[in-house]
Amino acid sequence: MTISAQAKTVAERIRAAQRAAALSGAGMSVESGLPTFRSGSRALWRNHDPMTLATPEAFGRDPALVWEWYRERLRAHGAAQPNPGHVALAELERRVPSFTLITQNVDGLHLRAGSHDVIELHGDVRTSRCVRCGERVPTPIDGKTPPRCACGGVLRPNVVWFGEALPAGAYERAYEAAAASEVFIVAGTSAIVFPAAGLVEVARQAGSFVVEVNPDETPATSRCDLSVRAPSGEFLPLVVEQL
Repeated sequence: MTISAQAKTVAERIRAAQRAAALSGAGMSVESGLPTFRSGSRALWRNHDPMTLATPEAFGRDPALVWEWYRERLRAHGAAQPNPGHVALAELERRVPSFTLITQNVDGLHLRAGSHDVIELHGDVRTSRCVRCGERVPTPIDGKTPPRCACGGVLRPNVVWFGEALPAGAYERAYEAAAASEVFIVAGTSAIVFPAAGLVEVARQAGSFVVEVNPDETPATSRCDLSVRAPSGEFLPLVVEQL
């Protein structure tokens, strides 16, 4: 089946749906020029593995180093723009009576593209919280490292680090959206990070039409009704055009 035919099939399913949901991953951010933790020439930063920096233990050892890394990420995020895939998902939200976007990304590009019903499973790098009082504030890109709260406590990025729980209620909301969906789109995710990856099976077991959009095969491919080997920014706009 051609990509155009696949887009028509997905559009027909969405047109008939009252409830749909999507799960997005780092692949969508890569299309906007942002690197991932796990691959590419920028996967290592100043001889540090980012997967060892994004932990509570790393922050406890050297909060200044962790903050230097996150501030570099923030500057990259600020320069990045939503790509056509982000825009297409925002348009799907306008076309479907109930559409929930579940993202593993922390860059805020979905919100900037115009999506409103967004569940940020792994938090939001644009905000920080105090380790002492819990106050949340916009992340300071410049200034003292590590930055401090008005109460004097150290601020940390408001993201989920390895070994930490998801934000309260986030997975429950995502589970409900996946289980209620008639169409479930899996866009740009490696499908190896749980519990997010488990939402594919939740949707499948609920009888949803599950569509994977990814240039590469993933562990979720065999559980999808349709797997599209293309970038989200190429395929999702074609779906919108067919609506």
